[in-house]
Amino acid sequence: MNNIQADIDAICQIDAIASILEVICRTTKMGFAAVARVTDTKWVACAVRDEINFGLKPGGELKLETTICNEIRQHRQAVIIDNVAESKCFADHHTPAMYGFKSYISIPITKKNGEFFGTLCALDPKPAQLNNTEIIGMFNLFADLISLHLDALEQLTISESKLLEERKTAELRDQFIAILGHDLRNPVAAVLNVAQLLLRMPLDDRTKRLANILQDASYRMKGLIENILDFARGRLGEGIQLNRNENEPVEKILNQIIDELKVAWPNKAIEATFELTCSVNCDGRRIAQLFSNLLANALSHGTKDEPVSVFARSGNGEFSICITNAGKQIPDAVMKRLFQPFSRGEIAPEQQGLGLGLYIASEIARVHEGTIVVNSTDKETCFTFKMPLKTE
Repeated sequence: MNNIQADIDAICQIDAIASILEVICRTTKMGFAAVARVTDTKWVACAVRDEINFGLKPGGELKLETTICNEIRQHRQAVIIDNVAESKCFADHHTPAMYGFKSYISIPITKKNGEFFGTLCALDPKPAQLNNTEIIGMFNLFADLISLHLDALEQLTISESKLLEERKTAELRDQFIAILGHDLRNPVAAVLNVAQLLLRMPLDDRTKRLANILQDASYRMKGLIENILDFARGRLGEGIQLNRNENEPVEKILNQIIDELKVAWPNKAIEATFELTCSVNCDGRRIAQLFSNLLANALSHGTKDEPVSVFARSGNGEFSICITNAGKQIPDAVMKRLFQPFSRGEIAPEQQGLGLGLYIASEIARVHEGTIVVNSTDKETCFTFKMPLKTE
């Protein structure tokens, strides 16, 4: 019965059904028209126009064996009767006598996949002129229209179900990423602390080199975990939260990031220039994360023998950071999705990451009411972050 109710609901969702039944009654001068769901066990009215008090309403049932629609279900052919008394096939048929009609028309409704749904039918206690091309063509057209609507609704239901399932899967994935990132943070911090403690001790060259490798890897893992957590927060609805300070020590923060990344890229030169004449109201930790992601991107993709330049300034109501690296031009196709999550473009074997860095940087810029603009030529690429200076 649940499936039958779903079929009734599907017919009720078709806005044109009421108009179709009205047109049928007006055109044929018949007093009863209906869309019926017909199975191998049931005849159920899905939609009804009753001007003769036949007594059926949507959801109402007739005994299947007493209907002509049961025969139509089996042979899939239309049945058209202008006058029962003059019909060779139906003059002595039990159905007209049982339900008291003289004229009758019923057209099968067949879905796109070949499944028999039911019938579009009409009847009246008086004879009617039905067996002509205009009336039959109209019924066939309406039956096809109902079939098309049913198929469209079915596809919509399937699509919505798949979308809901995909959303649930995405939520579970994002929750897993968040939990994973959170649980990894403390072990990585412990490894980093161990590496830093080792480097403060008198070590032979080989051990010192291993400790440096451990420290470098820890810094990279720490950055990846922060990006993962911020991505998960954004996807789970929390977004990136800010803790602004009206006078953040921006120069100190930027220099700290530069020192950390010099450790990770010991063979790459970083040339920094600061003109920070005004205080900057921002979240220092987030600006550090943004700068780290942009600078790491430049170090990763820039020409090996050319320095990466950093220019930061505050003044005239604006705080900006420009990071420039020599190298190939970013292709247009990559540029279009540069700030999308998990977008990495052309990656060399030594360039590792999840493709979240630029996305997180753009989100941090956005919540600071700022922007990141990219200018890339065949000689160099420049990322420029700008945000308005605020006083609170």
